[in-house]
Amino acid sequence: MKDEKKQEFTRRLSCCNRGEMIIIIYDILFSYLEEAQEAQKVGNYEGFKDSVHKAQQVVRRLMGTLDFTYPVSKDLHALYRFINELLALAIVKNTEQNIIDAKKVLKNLYDGFWEAAQHDTSEPLMQHTQQVVAGMTYQKGTLTETLQGSESSRGFLA
Repeated sequence: MKDEKKQEFTRRLSCCNRGEMIIIIYDILFSYLEEAQEAQKVGNYEGFKDSVHKAQQVVRRLMGTLDFTYPVSKDLHALYRFINELLALAIVKNTEQNIIDAKKVLKNLYDGFWEAAQHDTSEPLMQHTQQVVAGMTYQKGTLTETLQGSESSRGFLA
């Protein structure tokens, strides 16, 4: 994943609430799957395998954070296990079709979580973070971002 993409996800995570966090995790997963597809198209098996492994790590993270006190968690666990198996088959067979199939299932889940996140009005998970404002000033060909509320001391105070 490119540094710009990592910075974007980090920025989004710093100001998200619970509902938005799951959307960001899915976006990270989709990003890894797209990287795998691009590597597969150019014949880069190592890059393909690496991206699929990273996507599997995200799926395992989703599986590990399920709360089984809710009945829907059992269904989600089964779907995540199925997706993980599809990704494993993609590596073994070195084929893009299994990734396409996994993305179809994930897209349906993503749409449901996105709809639920629209109704989540909880507070951001991280407190006292810098606020990022984009577009206050423009440069030729780029959009500048400004950090607001930055304090001189961001670390621990001893």
